[in-house]
Amino acid sequence: MLISHPRGHYQFYPGIDPYSCGVVADPGFEIVHVTLRKLLPWREGFERVRRYLDLAGLDEFALCAMELRSPAPFTMRGFIEFNRDYCGVLQDWGLYVDGLNPIARTNVAPVIDPPMTPSLLAFSYTRAAATLAWQSFVVAGAGELRDGTLEPERIIRSGETTSEAMMEKAAYVMQVMKQRLKSLNGYWNLVTAVNVYTAHPIKSLFETTFVPQMEGISNRAVLWLSARPPILDIEFEMDLRGVRSEEFD
Repeated sequence: MLISHPRGHYQFYPGIDPYSCGVVADPGFEIVHVTLRKLLPWREGFERVRRYLDLAGLDEFALCAMELRSPAPFTMRGFIEFNRDYCGVLQDWGLYVDGLNPIARTNVAPVIDPPMTPSLLAFSYTRAAATLAWQSFVVAGAGELRDGTLEPERIIRSGETTSEAMMEKAAYVMQVMKQRLKSLNGYWNLVTAVNVYTAHPIKSLFETTFVPQMEGISNRAVLWLSARPPILDIEFEMDLRGVRSEEFD
């Protein structure tokens, strides 16, 4: 069930406390994706977001998604502790809706040139767009963690990276993406970017499993990135979005 943000001009699909499963713009509005030219430590990143929105004549309620990069995967306890601080900022900004976190998020650890500290790479916000013929959306990142429950025993084939194990992990994540996309009233032919995050080779899986299921999507919209999900023993993650406007700061 989608929940409206009363001041953000978007609806969100509830997830777990650290993030929602995705967001979709209200009619008459669009979601804009902004990529930073340089990673910023995540707290500084929040201040950059505030300034960016202020210059655009918007308040912080327009923020609807965040993309983070971490030095390395967290332990489960470390991830929970990081989320406590991260969510504290969202609460200080007054963004929660009836106790629920509406902000979609992806947080992965690059294999090459990782940051020294958890950092902000990109964010998304809403703005008026009366002429947009379809509702833009962001689907939050998900790995092979059943139901998103932050418990080690919920990881699918934990500690295994064989081809068979990776296939099972990826198949689960793909189903999560499809379900979230449907819940946001989105379609594959509206998706403008799909990001696949894993440190393991997936060429054959990529060609035989993913693209054929993304009916109507262009292969050019699918990007495979060498990065690890944010929690130890999770090996595969995806996110996606469908937006008209991409900006850089």
